[in-house]
Amino acid sequence: MTEWIYKAVGISPPTQINILISLVIALGILFLRYLLVRFVIHKMEDINQSYQWRKISLYTSVFIILLFLAFQWLGIIGSMGTFLGLLSAGIAIALKDPIANIVAWLFILIRQPFRVEDRIQIGNNTGDVIDIRIFQFSLIEIGNWVDADQSTGRVIHIPNGIVFTTPLSNYTAGFNQIWHEIPILITFESNWQKAKTMLLDIVNKHALQITKTAEKQIKATTKKYLIHYSKLTPIVYTTIKDSGVLLTMRFLCDPRKRRGTEEEIIEDMLNKFANCDDIDLAYPTTRFYNNLTEGKGGKNL
Repeated sequence: MTEWIYKAVGISPPTQINILISLVIALGILFLRYLLVRFVIHKMEDINQSYQWRKISLYTSVFIILLFLAFQWLGIIGSMGTFLGLLSAGIAIALKDPIANIVAWLFILIRQPFRVEDRIQIGNNTGDVIDIRIFQFSLIEIGNWVDADQSTGRVIHIPNGIVFTTPLSNYTAGFNQIWHEIPILITFESNWQKAKTMLLDIVNKHALQITKTAEKQIKATTKKYLIHYSKLTPIVYTTIKDSGVLLTMRFLCDPRKRRGTEEEIIEDMLNKFANCDDIDLAYPTTRFYNNLTEGKGGKNL
């Protein structure tokens, strides 16, 4: 039979024997795994435990088969160096992602693009870093269906290798404040100069202490990053919009207290505007304009 196969296919008798032994070994190990799953693992009452043992038995069987095949074919391959080279190449291809995760883990530890307790955004995921492991890091998610960067309660596990391919934003790197803006739209008839002064007083009341802290931190940050800010104190910008005059408060705040800080500023603003007859908030309206009744000469428009 071996001679006939050799003449028909060109496979030498020693190679035929190795192929036969390899098939017997592989089928024998897979049959033993089948018996283990059929009569032991399937009888486990815990579904999760049964699933885990099926996966473990599969990985163990494949590993044992590969180990036996390596020893069986080692003599034909010719040398241990060649075998190890082929084995390393196969492992590198098969474990590309886990290896990338390990390299990225070392990068995170050494370069520190983020650390535990930092608030970051990577891809579509935003949250506070709660754990960094060899293959993945974990975030407690913020945002998504929850407004104003509040926590959703979900934990997101992200492979470390993503730091090499996806832009990463760190809310707390360098110094612990971020810029925040609150736009307030008032009507054209409002006393916008008075409103601007009131808003500046309000934002200074709630953000001034944060700014003093940021000034100290940014001096230390400039030693590591090329960051230049000429003005760190709160400011109110004036812009004209279709429905009125837009006054935008810009200030530094704690990333984790942005919603609370905005609430304090808005409530303070509403209370003060309520006592001013010459300041009104603007909203989409339909207006009929008449030159004569508005006190301007000319024909009615």
